[in-house]
Amino acid sequence: MESDPKTLCFGEDVAFGGVFMCSRGLLDRFGRARVFNTPLSEQGIVGFAIGAAAEGYSPIAEIQFADYIFPAFDQITNEAAKYRYRSGGVYDVGGLTIRAPYGAVGHGGHYHSQSPEAFFTHIPGVKVVMPSGPREAKGLLLAAIREPDPVIFFEAKMLYRTAVEEVPEGDFMLPLGKARIAQAGTDITLVGWGQQVRVLELAAKEVAERDGISCEVIDLRTLVPWDIDTVAASVNKTGRLLVSHEAPLSSGFGAEVVSRITDRCFYALEAPPVRVCGYDIPFPLVYEPLYLPTARRVADAVRHTLQHS
Repeated sequence: MESDPKTLCFGEDVAFGGVFMCSRGLLDRFGRARVFNTPLSEQGIVGFAIGAAAEGYSPIAEIQFADYIFPAFDQITNEAAKYRYRSGGVYDVGGLTIRAPYGAVGHGGHYHSQSPEAFFTHIPGVKVVMPSGPREAKGLLLAAIREPDPVIFFEAKMLYRTAVEEVPEGDFMLPLGKARIAQAGTDITLVGWGQQVRVLELAAKEVAERDGISCEVIDLRTLVPWDIDTVAASVNKTGRLLVSHEAPLSSGFGAEVVSRITDRCFYALEAPPVRVCGYDIPFPLVYEPLYLPTARRVADAVRHTLQHS
């Protein structure tokens, strides 16, 4: 916002910092013309952001919870995603960034815990980014804001209060579409994004200590585009693949990863690829610990996969 006076930040309760305090202090620094609250209308928030982006602004629009992004689904799919294409490149909304907190938080229930990323990976024209920690969030968010295509930036609510790490000061970007090898390994490839990367790392530690299994953990960072080359190289080395996400199993993005990697690495696979995900039910409240793809569930799936000769 300091380097580009046309950058705007707005959404429900954003002016006082938002429910997660992510925009705290911005109003005092940049004023009400650039940092402001909106009505409780997700369709209106995204519609306004699309119009601002079409006029050369860089709007950072916040959907307070990703669960409530669905009223804006038409604006995203039929307007933002197609704007450049339908005008033959004359107009675009490339400065548009939509932030949305997603996923389990411990007590959110079925209206504040969903992971809707797979819906948006099916839409040509938008990019989908999901950071796995504070450092990743800063580098990827700055890259998303400067990206010449509209970006949906999903932030794991659980990480707001649980992830602590050093974050570079100043201007710092990470490339979109390039995965991160969070941990090197030789026996099986574990793929995740967002909060689930932390879960995979815990599972990898458990099976290493108890079973001597070496896991390679890959943080996709972005789902559109996703880094198939890095994942394929890992699977060609380990011969096994496990993909994990909080979203329901059926039609989750993990299915896309498994399908594409099976095409690319079929003859290198020593066992069927595995998905450890949420269940095909509404996100529960009191049964949240049973729903989530925990480190224990992942570790058990890793052990089972390694039983294949």
